Amino acid sequence: MMRYYQNLLVALMVVLFSSLMPASMSAQAQTLRLDITSGQVAPIPIAIADFTGPDGLPTNIGRQIAQIISDDLESSGQFKTVDGAAFIAPPDSPDIRPDFNDWIPLGVQGLLIGSAYIDDGGALQIEFVLWDVVAQRDITSGEGSTDQNGMRRLSHQIADFVYEEFTGDSAYFDTQIVYVSESGPADRRIKRLAIMDQDGHNHRFLTSGYDLVLTPRFSPKAHEIAYVNYFNDEPNVYLLDVATGRTERVGSFPGMTFSPRFSPDGDALIMSLAEDGTTDIYELDLKTQDLSQLTRSPSIDTSPSYSPDGTQLVFNSDRGGAQQLYVMNRNGKGVKRISYGEGRYATPVWSPRGDIIAFTKIVRGEFFIGVMNVDGSGERLLARGYLVEGPTWAPNGRVLMYFKQEPREADGSGGEVAMYRVDITGFNESRIITPADASDPAWSPLLR
Repeated sequence: MMRYYQNLLVALMVVLFSSLMPASMSAQAQTLRLDITSGQVAPIPIAIADFTGPDGLPTNIGRQIAQIISDDLESSGQFKTVDGAAFIAPPDSPDIRPDFNDWIPLGVQGLLIGSAYIDDGGALQIEFVLWDVVAQRDITSGEGSTDQNGMRRLSHQIADFVYEEFTGDSAYFDTQIVYVSESGPADRRIKRLAIMDQDGHNHRFLTSGYDLVLTPRFSPKAHEIAYVNYFNDEPNVYLLDVATGRTERVGSFPGMTFSPRFSPDGDALIMSLAEDGTTDIYELDLKTQDLSQLTRSPSIDTSPSYSPDGTQLVFNSDRGGAQQLYVMNRNGKGVKRISYGEGRYATPVWSPRGDIIAFTKIVRGEFFIGVMNVDGSGERLLARGYLVEGPTWAPNGRVLMYFKQEPREADGSGGEVAMYRVDITGFNESRIITPADASDPAWSPLLR
């Protein structure tokens, strides 16, 4: 699997280009932009035709490409793909202009036509055109080349283009999830780092399971992960290079209580350390190895997360008597409480867009995943359960992933732990299938 991943990174060379549009078309594209933060919006109807190809193309490849793109778009909650059984006769090639009279009755706004073939060198060649059915003209077109193992990633990238053209927002399908894979009985859990595509495919393990590993987090560069490794009951912070598997020990921090997180520029880690009965927030400069203490409080300050511009931090603290959310400047000054709702708040994570903060909330023994504005206003709860925790943002700030644990029965059964995702409207929750129990996900930046 490691060799496959390295080959994919080297061989996946994609050239995608947008067709030139007149000013009137550009203006129309702007009207399609969605700015969804709450409420339920009707999804955009779109048709994704099976990619066509010559006789030498395996018959299932064109169908697989179309299905991956459809699944990505549907999972966002912003698209509704039309069943292929309703199609009349899609063009045999992206070079052929469709008869829009065949598609207007289906009510679709977009139509994706593509072709694929395997060249003499064994590489998969793909072309596509995205059509605006309402305006009856092409919106964008592109082509790509990859080895056959890279078909899924290339399909994710095409889905990203469709998403961006119709929503005006940044996409997130060409991304990965790192998480903690859990197996074994409750008193002897084996925890390994695992990584997969955002849709659950191309799964592989990153660590052996001999040591306890916790709280993986991606760097802004997407190829490096920080995590905690317990060796001889002592927590150590490690950096792992995803492509090579090489690990580097950053240091041992006996009092650490929560995950280290990268700064937006990737040059620092923020973490919580306990000493003499208090827990404060520290920042580690990865270049100089200097450790700076940012909070000095007799309370417990944990779970720090950077704002996307790196100038502020959000964290949770019981300094007010109950566990609440606070923001402060990166130098530790200007601390301000932002949460005032019922219950306790934990694990805050600043959205990549900078507009809202996700968190875990505990009210009367029940857990919730929620979001609020950076000043604490506009709190909304998106998911609930016996135990839901650990929100992580997609790189476009529109979708959250988290893990959910079911209650354990008296006979020891139950207690299943699984990952879920939900968009920020709260109307589109779905489970991510993994080989074993899964917790503490972290979403990568875009890979391209």
